[in-house]
Amino acid sequence: MALTPDDVVTKSFQHVRFKDGFDPDEVDDFLDEIVVEWRKALEENAELKTKLAAYESGEKPAEASTAEKAPESAPVAAAPAVPVEAAAGPGSTTATAGIIELAQRLHDEHVAEGEAKKSQLISEAQTEVDRINSEAQAKQREESARLERERNTLEARITELRNFERDYRTQLRGYIEGQLRDLDEKSTSTDSTPVSAIGL
Repeated sequence: MALTPDDVVTKSFQHVRFKDGFDPDEVDDFLDEIVVEWRKALEENAELKTKLAAYESGEKPAEASTAEKAPESAPVAAAPAVPVEAAAGPGSTTATAGIIELAQRLHDEHVAEGEAKKSQLISEAQTEVDRINSEAQAKQREESARLERERNTLEARITELRNFERDYRTQLRGYIEGQLRDLDEKSTSTDSTPVSAIGL
């Protein structure tokens, strides 16, 4: 994929959190400078290509033309300037390649730094999750043991209360039955006593 100045302008990087990194404003300013120089290089390249095409097309008619074409050969006279500018072209191309390489290196560093930070955050999050799970399981076991103890205590208390109720009912029944027997015996003895003995 060919990289264009617009790609550099529109490229966005993720901001790094919790770690020192490059200043985003400084990176943006530097990328803006890269884009300006790159566009200049592209314009120079296009201009040189145009001049080269004009030179090549102007050279062939000049060789075939007669003396009356001499006034139109002025662009050909300016042709030696083209190789000088063309000589500057590879230098600017090299500079452009260096700028692109620098931008690519910065991009790769940001990506590597982001990947490292992502791995670190995932590792820290996994450690935190494991710690929380361990604590939750320990609390769950502790709470289960406490509830089990409370249940055993309550079951023992319920058994004790049931035994008390059974004993109390037995004693109450025995007491009531004893009272009923006493009443029956008194009423029987009262029925067998003569009226004269009562004093009537």
